[in-house]
Amino acid sequence: MTSPAGREETLLKTCGATSVADVELLAAAGADLVGLWHGVPGGPAELDLDTLVELAAAARATGVLEPVLVTFLSDVDRLSDVLVRAGITWVQLHAYQSPLVVKGLRKKGYSGLKIVKVLHVSDGDCVERRLVPAYERAGTDVFLLDRVGDNGQVGSTGQQLLESAVADLLPSLTLPFLLAGGINAENRADYPLLTSYPGYLGIDVDTAARDHSGRFSGGNVAAIAVEWRTARSREVVG
Repeated sequence: MTSPAGREETLLKTCGATSVADVELLAAAGADLVGLWHGVPGGPAELDLDTLVELAAAARATGVLEPVLVTFLSDVDRLSDVLVRAGITWVQLHAYQSPLVVKGLRKKGYSGLKIVKVLHVSDGDCVERRLVPAYERAGTDVFLLDRVGDNGQVGSTGQQLLESAVADLLPSLTLPFLLAGGINAENRADYPLLTSYPGYLGIDVDTAARDHSGRFSGGNVAAIAVEWRTARSREVVG
């Protein structure tokens, strides 16, 4: 699978934008995908539908960012309506949605739809391990490997996913995957197996893309892009 710009390169997805300024900063810093939260009850970056529509349009207007709906929703009709309303073609099913949700979205026949299913790793084991073949048959395009927080939190925990925790899962995956869970500009060397694996597609970051106040930092994002050698890092740094 290629990047939104058609490059066979590492993708950088940055999650949790809540304003047009966030979107523009991420585009300038080298991100390829921007995660927009909707249907994540209590989430710190949760957007109402009108704001989701606005930020998705702002992402497309940059000419380099692809918006991604990040959601806990499992109602296929509602999900489809949100995607159509926002004009979004990437959806990240970030909770414990079943393979039937993936299958239902596929049946909607939404042109160009890319379905990303998160696989949650807790205590060194993947919660959805037995369902991986079913997710693949249902029509998933990409898996995202992420760590569950110590308190059971899913998404944007800032806790590092250890390579050893998912190494034995890789042979069972026939689809590309993104890596999440505590990714930052200093720890690429911790993932020699994952980053060299044939299905490795890129990284997903949130906490490390922000400064101490919790705001996105262009410098942090650019540093991550450079250290992980993403496609657009070459453009941003010249």
